[in-house]
Amino acid sequence: MAADILLYQADLVPVGQDQKQHLELSRDLAERFNRDYGVAFKVPEPYIPKAGASIKSLQDPAKKMSKSDENLNGSIFLLDDADTITKKFKRAVTDSGIDITFDESRPAITNLLTIYQLLTGKTAEECVANFEGKGYGQFKGELAEATIEFLRPFQERIREFDDETLTALLKNGAEKARAIAANTLKDVYQKMGIK
Repeated sequence: MAADILLYQADLVPVGQDQKQHLELSRDLAERFNRDYGVAFKVPEPYIPKAGASIKSLQDPAKKMSKSDENLNGSIFLLDDADTITKKFKRAVTDSGIDITFDESRPAITNLLTIYQLLTGKTAEECVANFEGKGYGQFKGELAEATIEFLRPFQERIREFDDETLTALLKNGAEKARAIAANTLKDVYQKMGIK
């Protein structure tokens, strides 16, 4: 992870609270190298969002939402269609109780509210007020709709590209990344007296 961050001269790195120590290692390595050999690396800063730094699985709120989760119903994927998104949220685990509130002792409903908050841009208070007196079914339906609407522009944009265009974009991005990496390595080698 440190090489991926430092090699490409990242300024700001989005991380969850659980990954902060990995970024600290990257920062330590950059600072040590810069001190011992001369400045070659940017010292990256963490970006940890106030809300949503760690979105949990829809099926197990003790685990992070992950693309590698064996249970596909635990994650929302960027290219999931509207029916799939709706089904996943309808099947999402909730806690006992009827109130839809942020409550650490109720991680499942808190996770769903956090997702809703991030997708709609509403404050925590607005989210809770919006669902006061409403049931889980209505909440999950509105959450699914908010997710579908949030992903719609991305999904429409993706459909505009054919495989050839996507391949060209990926190649272009890889070339840019290689150029940045080559410049960083050249600078590092020079400072260490290797080349």
